[in-house]
Amino acid sequence: KRILVKVHLSTMLRLCVESLFRPQLGASGFKHLSSRSASTTNVFHSSVDTMLAAVLNNGEMTIEKLRMPVPKAGEVLLKTKACGVCHTDLHVIKNEVPFPRPAVMGHEVSGEVVAHGEGSPSAQLDYLPVGTRAVGAFIMPCLDCFFCEHGQEEMCEKFFDLNRLKGQLYDGSTRLYRASDDSPIAMYSMGGLAEYCVVPASAVAPMAANLPYAESAILGCALFTAFGALHNSARLREGDTLAILGTGGIGAAAIQIASGIGAASIIAVDIDDGKLAKMLSLGATHTINAKKDDPVAAIRAITNGRGVDVAVEALGSPVTFRNAVMAVRDGGRAVMVGIAPVGVEASVPITHIVRRQIKIIGSYGARATTDLPALLDMTAKGKLNVQSLITRSYTLAEAATAYKDLDNGTITGRAIVVIG
Repeated sequence: KRILVKVHLSTMLRLCVESLFRPQLGASGFKHLSSRSASTTNVFHSSVDTMLAAVLNNGEMTIEKLRMPVPKAGEVLLKTKACGVCHTDLHVIKNEVPFPRPAVMGHEVSGEVVAHGEGSPSAQLDYLPVGTRAVGAFIMPCLDCFFCEHGQEEMCEKFFDLNRLKGQLYDGSTRLYRASDDSPIAMYSMGGLAEYCVVPASAVAPMAANLPYAESAILGCALFTAFGALHNSARLREGDTLAILGTGGIGAAAIQIASGIGAASIIAVDIDDGKLAKMLSLGATHTINAKKDDPVAAIRAITNGRGVDVAVEALGSPVTFRNAVMAVRDGGRAVMVGIAPVGVEASVPITHIVRRQIKIIGSYGARATTDLPALLDMTAKGKLNVQSLITRSYTLAEAATAYKDLDNGTITGRAIVVIG
């Protein structure tokens, strides 16, 4: 009986949060809505029937003309303001993660809502009126698969089966086609490295007027993923001790969020002194250069030999994976966020994990219908500063250069491609 009560309370809490941030959608998202829907007055009419996009072919990423994408029911068309530059894209570009080509990369965007797909429900039109400045999250929940219906949008079956494996949206087709021959182009999430992009409305949230337009793009992945890791997976509490292994975009975002939560100690671990100095300004209380010191020993020294309550691995390396496991206290939580190339494995001591009750938790993204609005609200209230995380910006024509710089390690923090 107690277990059943806990499940029902958890479900009720999730529905209450969804209602708080998306009151016009109700507890069931977009599924049970009034009959009013998008008509042709909500459809984007433009004198231009093509757009520019950075297309990844078998070799370089090049700028090409694509047909203007057309959203379908339940989708919105964004005029892209900016798109974040992320290591997850880089894994695809380097053929470390399989994905169809040609493709348009880019999975964290900000932009203006310029159209709704014909037949879209009334709640969508009310929540995201044409002209709304908005942010799109990289996980785009379908809202009707097993995981979405059980409050685990970040594990949406259609997202992984159709978008991440095939580059399609949830009717089994892309929205991107070459202008020259109508050949299809795969979409990595919404395919944000383009002048316009189509996003399922479930993954879009409006942004307050006081938020920086371009820089807020990184709320859709870097901060979104960090929020999911700390809030949903680690369940970080005020007064907890925390180590962040890897201080790229997600690691830096996690430090800001942890500081806002009120973590007692926030230990940043990296091999770059410049990055580590930046982390102190974002809220880290201690830094460790893993090239100079044994990070596990140093973390335990800072915590009086006990280890941290939570360690977040934000790099995707076998070494940092093991270090995260060894750095937490008995009963601690090691949360794994970093993505590694397919086939990469990490070695951890079984008896240590079992005897000391170490919890190893995989964390991928967050929940778009509740966590993205929560992040936008935190940022609007000044609890997060996205501008402080941005260190470089590029134009759409420089998108290929941005990923080369990311691969070479010359980008600290987060970079964005400014498009609109």
